[in-house]
Amino acid sequence: MRELENASVRAGVPLDTLMENAGLAVAEALRDRLPSSGSGPALVLIGPGNNGADGLVAARHLAARGVAVTAYLLTPRAAVDEKRDLAIDAGAVIVHAFDDEDHSKLAAATSEATVILDSVLGTGRGRPIEPPLSDLLRVVRDNARAPIVAVDVATGMATDTGHMDPNGLVASETLVLGRPKIGHFLEPTGAAWRCLEIGIPDGLDVQVPTELMTAGSMARIVPSRPARSNKGTFGRALIVAGSENYVGAAYLSGAAAGRAGAGLVTLALPDTIYPLIATRLAEATYIPLVEHGRNVIDSGFAAVQVTDASRVASAMLIGPGVGQTPSAIEFVRSVLLDRREGPRLVVDADALNALAPVDGWQGRVRDPAILTPHPGEMARLRGSTVPDVERDRVHSAQSAAETWRHIVVLKGACTVVAHPDGRTAISPWVNPGMATGGTGDVLAGLITGFLAQGMDPFDAASLGVYVHGLAGNIARRAVGEVALLAGDVLESLPPALKQLAN
Repeated sequence: MRELENASVRAGVPLDTLMENAGLAVAEALRDRLPSSGSGPALVLIGPGNNGADGLVAARHLAARGVAVTAYLLTPRAAVDEKRDLAIDAGAVIVHAFDDEDHSKLAAATSEATVILDSVLGTGRGRPIEPPLSDLLRVVRDNARAPIVAVDVATGMATDTGHMDPNGLVASETLVLGRPKIGHFLEPTGAAWRCLEIGIPDGLDVQVPTELMTAGSMARIVPSRPARSNKGTFGRALIVAGSENYVGAAYLSGAAAGRAGAGLVTLALPDTIYPLIATRLAEATYIPLVEHGRNVIDSGFAAVQVTDASRVASAMLIGPGVGQTPSAIEFVRSVLLDRREGPRLVVDADALNALAPVDGWQGRVRDPAILTPHPGEMARLRGSTVPDVERDRVHSAQSAAETWRHIVVLKGACTVVAHPDGRTAISPWVNPGMATGGTGDVLAGLITGFLAQGMDPFDAASLGVYVHGLAGNIARRAVGEVALLAGDVLESLPPALKQLAN
């Protein structure tokens, strides 16, 4: 946003104009809560910087409309403050914290308010909130009966991670200025938010490398289906998955690749589970992998089988449910390491775990592969911990992608897709119902199905993540969060793709 604001100034839109637009937009957004002259009272909490100035502009417009407004300055502002003076001229009552030593004025204004507008810190928070500000915010939390509406960012929320300071103000609604901030998606509280137009000229954000996945942006990259086409037109997806203990992983990933539109799906899976899957997924072709014994894959011969099959594949997924037995680990490494030719790769689940202990694995896997770790797998690949990964999910994915030279799909609420060149896409989907076994297999197969059709790998990963989340949302509406299974997500892929196409 700072870059966009600077670019707007260079394009001829002064920063003050953006600020005036922002304050007016906030006041207009509160029209439903404060509909008429004499309504209110409204309490506007003012901080020291531009966020506070936005609040003062909003206070001015509300007061000019006849709303009873108290603007409480929680921190000192400059001695010469045009926005404050204009708010006073419009009829807003200004209260300074230094004139309210026992906080009684703040407590009274908070308890009487019809709406509380938080314009204290916004994106300006750079360190933990401490006294005296934390004491003032506690008075607000203890006395607030009205909804708290945040201007741009709730006070205390870190804009790049979404983490909330325990002394901050959790908003019931956020009025986002210009563009959403990354933090709005990484630790969602369930609070509503809406984006307000503040006059940033069109086209200035095309160079911003971090984007939110939207229905519009994803619909534009869905592979086309020419009328005169055949199954070869849409590529061949090779899925290496499954073991005796994880039979369903092969089915879920293979079926998802087919639902993504791949022309031909081939499942390479252990011979012992081949009959179980072949009877469920009649549309696929199969390569039963040779085993030494029950659940003991012949790593050398099976690797040759997969390598031979990969010569005609346009994309290959390896990992879902292959297990972590010594033979499975050796098999995965034989397939992936030090091979310079072959189809584009998606590496998931147990294949990632097999690679993690190998020194220099990043350079020994053909790039750019799409890696799809959940936070635990990401921690193993990085040699760190899950809390370290989750502390800043976007940076975790970006730094890994840049260092490893592979595309990283860091799964979880608001999944992050990061490219080595810095491009990053964040999913809007948050669905606790999808925190269940097998949903990751559906995602991996979906990405592979898109990749097989010749999509750019970053686009294929992003589209897979978005469609997967959309399908999960459709399934949640049908069965609820508690009962939702991976199979429900799989069955919801057709309506999700149909909805996106429309």
